[in-house]
Amino acid sequence: MGLIAALPDIDRHDKSVFVMHEKSEKLIPFHKHTKGQLSYVEGGIAYITIDNRTYVVPARHFFWIPEGMEHILEVGHTATVLRSLYFYAHDDVSDPFYGKLGIYPASELLIQMIKYTEMWDEKHITYKDENFEFLVALKKILPKTHKQPLPIILPATHNKQMMKIVSYLEWNMGEKLTLTNVSTRFGLSERSMSRLFKADMDISFLQYLKTLRIIKAIELLLNTDKPINEIADDVGYSSISAFSDTFHEFTQSRPSDLRKSSKAF
Repeated sequence: MGLIAALPDIDRHDKSVFVMHEKSEKLIPFHKHTKGQLSYVEGGIAYITIDNRTYVVPARHFFWIPEGMEHILEVGHTATVLRSLYFYAHDDVSDPFYGKLGIYPASELLIQMIKYTEMWDEKHITYKDENFEFLVALKKILPKTHKQPLPIILPATHNKQMMKIVSYLEWNMGEKLTLTNVSTRFGLSERSMSRLFKADMDISFLQYLKTLRIIKAIELLLNTDKPINEIADDVGYSSISAFSDTFHEFTQSRPSDLRKSSKAF
């Protein structure tokens, strides 16, 4: 059974933990659960879309989606293993962690605990099962061991003018893009361009461009064997050190570390 086929079954027992491990590349359209979702991304990349904002989840990171939050989930590479645990929500008020979307680097302890659950793949585990306390402990360590979520969020737009600008940035991110030359290209003043980004997507032009470049860099690191200096150039960085520092700002790891960890599986 794949994840899409399993969706109706996830909420069948409200006090259980449903376990699902799947290697896949797919798009799961808008859906929600009455349970909180913990998913670990192994060896690839995933994207979550909520309220017109796309969140990027690189390899060796996990995400938590609160119960009832409608989302789109896209697994972006055939080599990706998505290891998911859908937890009962009756105790979520015990910590603010469980009430908000978050993407976090996974600790080694958490990775090993999640991998251990593969023996219960496609099963509901309840308090009647001897393994249940292990899953209770796994859920309880999340707020204690994972404090700082990643800031890799890319807003979407339905504004036709903005869609053209965003498309231009995507296709030309290897070039020297500045607020001045992009504004001129689209016949806008710098002030008008800045206001447009802020009003339509609640983000500055420079922050949007920086985020876009890091997302593309993550995709290239995980999905190609291109040298890191070429990837830096492809996404618009002439300096390896500047690229590495910005990458670390977003992901809390260096480009070489992310690539190395993704190849470990």
